[in-house]
Amino acid sequence: MGNSITASGSSASAAATTSASDTNGTPRHTPSRSKTVRQAPKSAPTAGPRTSGSGHAERVFLVQTAFAELGGSAHGPGEIAEFTGLDDSVVYRILQSGIYQRIFERVDRGLYRLRTSAAQLAFTALDHGLDGATSQTVLRELRMATDGGLAFLYMVAPFSGAQRQCVDMAVGDSDLAELGMTPRDVLSVTRSLRTGASGRTILAYLPEVLQQRVLAEPVPDQAGPGVFRDNDALLASLAEVRDLGHALGYEECMAGWNSCAAPIMWDGAIMGAALLLKLKSVMPVAPDNVIEATKEAAAELSRYGAARPAADQP
Repeated sequence: MGNSITASGSSASAAATTSASDTNGTPRHTPSRSKTVRQAPKSAPTAGPRTSGSGHAERVFLVQTAFAELGGSAHGPGEIAEFTGLDDSVVYRILQSGIYQRIFERVDRGLYRLRTSAAQLAFTALDHGLDGATSQTVLRELRMATDGGLAFLYMVAPFSGAQRQCVDMAVGDSDLAELGMTPRDVLSVTRSLRTGASGRTILAYLPEVLQQRVLAEPVPDQAGPGVFRDNDALLASLAEVRDLGHALGYEECMAGWNSCAAPIMWDGAIMGAALLLKLKSVMPVAPDNVIEATKEAAAELSRYGAARPAADQP
């Protein structure tokens, strides 16, 4: 196809499927409101598997999760109640309590959203994550295993769930000029999840609401000749990424360079991608050893970054 690959497919792991969100439209059993059972409409996102929701703590978590699953900037109690199956009055009380606890904020009459302070919880949760020495070791090993390929670590951007940024690399003496890129290119092309093997790898495991946001974005002007411009073809490539657990990119970000990427998953959520880049003249098609080395590097970064119990715990 001149873009992505022989294949880039679905879920590198069973855990990865959880981050792609349930969108099969199957009605779920939800807690009753007096005598009526409420279900999310088929056209709306459906909440993840859960128990009866009888406990207050579980109800609070359901409301918090609804904001992430529904997407968008703000939601009303009725919409959240419809999604979670909770009673409107219960949702309203949770939202009011959450305002006092600085978890939610009212942005308009009857509309609420998560406060930015909720991001502090995410940063705290990631405190156990990768350090620079670890990622450098893994990327250098990937570079050696691929005969001098350029190895990069891309992570989901911390202030946007629909972009990426390069946080580490092992490129030897290479620099941006040798890659045919400028700092402006890095900020425009390589941050988009529409472009490149690493971008599509991350995009493949994001919730559908975030995927739709990316699909609505224009293709960066500086993208390479192999970039996916048709949204249907792009979506098909994401299914391949989840199926095979890796993506192959052919001149997607820049002319003359091909790539291979694999997902980095922490606790079932997509966090980034390991990327291997080589000149098209050297790697017209990614051989099996490059694919396997890239997937192993991503798996290693996943093992280091995922939360693990303390040594004295079972």
